[in-house]
Amino acid sequence: MRTKRILILLGAVAALLVPWMVVLGLTLPASTEVRHWSLAWIGLDVFMATGCAATAFLGLRGDHRARLTASATAAVAVLDAWFDITTAPSGAALFQAAACAVAEAALAIACVLLALRDRRPSRAPASPEGHS
Repeated sequence: MRTKRILILLGAVAALLVPWMVVLGLTLPASTEVRHWSLAWIGLDVFMATGCAATAFLGLRGDHRARLTASATAAVAVLDAWFDITTAPSGAALFQAAACAVAEAALAIACVLLALRDRRPSRAPASPEGHS
């Protein structure tokens, strides 16, 4: 029952975010000066590298929690790609951002595939009695 309540809450949050996005679209400035710009970008890459390392470490140990770190890493990769493209000026910088976004999308896809992979031990087909 608790899971159902959490899922209903998530649905309500999704619905409430729609008017909030409209408010943001109408009120946020088109551009702004940002402090700690390089720290923000480096932070995204730190999260992505940490997620890749944690997923590799857990996955190689056969730990099912690698599915969780893979999911989180996929989300960070998509977020990084989004900000790469949406904050890049036109021209060569946008081309570079798009190239990075392609690489991050590939990472995200690989992580999603790992997260969705069935980790249950495979069972060998039963052999007929008397045969090996």
